[in-house]
Amino acid sequence: MGLFDKLAGWLGLKKKEVHVLCLGLDNSGKTTIINKLKPSNAQTQDIVPTIGFSIEKFKTSSLSFTVFDMSGQGRYRNLWEHYYKEGQAIIFVIDSSDKLRMVVAKEELDTLLNHPDIKHRRLPILFFANKMDLREAISSVKVSQLLSLENIKDKPWHICASDALKGEGLQEGVDWLQG
Repeated sequence: MGLFDKLAGWLGLKKKEVHVLCLGLDNSGKTTIINKLKPSNAQTQDIVPTIGFSIEKFKTSSLSFTVFDMSGQGRYRNLWEHYYKEGQAIIFVIDSSDKLRMVVAKEELDTLLNHPDIKHRRLPILFFANKMDLREAISSVKVSQLLSLENIKDKPWHICASDALKGEGLQEGVDWLQG
């Protein structure tokens, strides 16, 4: 649970509750990533698609975390904005093997970044270029280029290649948030 303790320190929080938004298109691996970040005794064996959203609560020695796992299905994406004010960090998950929907992921990211509740806040954003284990996956560098991440100048951000099923690449993201 070091991730959440370190994130709290990074955000300058003490004895508080931290809200992390986990966003991305449907089937990108958001729920699987959240599951892998939980303590092993709290992990779920069977992951099913999130309908609407689910809320995961974690406790660490000094903090209580609430992670909002937001459904990426088209009909639910408009609900994301109702949670922006609460968010203190964002995890944005991209299916790096789904080249056809990379444009949709970029549109959703642009909408997020331009939303009034996000635009003028210095929220850290961690990107996971997920599903790197698949043959058709493109590199995190290419994902970064397709999403124009270099244009994000007013928020700290980082992208990691990941395979959520095996937990690969998640530690790199955690390490960055601890930074």
